[in-house]
Amino acid sequence: MEIGQKLPDYLGVDQDGKEVRTSYFKGKKLVLYVYPKDSTPGCTSEACNLRDNYSQLLSRNYAVVGVSIQSQASHKKFIEKYQLPFPLIADTEKKLVTELGVYGEKMMYGKVTMGTLRTTFVADEDGTIVEKYGPKDIKVKEHAEQILEK
Repeated sequence: MEIGQKLPDYLGVDQDGKEVRTSYFKGKKLVLYVYPKDSTPGCTSEACNLRDNYSQLLSRNYAVVGVSIQSQASHKKFIEKYQLPFPLIADTEKKLVTELGVYGEKMMYGKVTMGTLRTTFVADEDGTIVEKYGPKDIKVKEHAEQILEK
């Protein structure tokens, strides 16, 4: 998906099995951040940076939702371990990451593998994508600042 397109309404289910839809955030800007794997160094840095700046994001009318292909149980452990204040969608069937165009070939340790490409979509109050950060754009330790600077 690209800037100017609308995010799909149905996003999936979160760590508690609750349905998450773009329409639930109408009137707010939505940060939909897609990350490769719970509890890995880069993904933990990114999640904790968003956590540490969460009140500032809220004060600027942003909602934050994370997405990865791990299970609800994995997400629950990740949330509890790092006190993450936002929901994480368990896209175990890779439906959302495929629809968003962020699941594909990537280089890992010199080998081409299939996986989730770290990407963040920022949608406006109506669910239209206004910013997109790809794997090469995202600074995991400063990601909230990247979003807030726009």
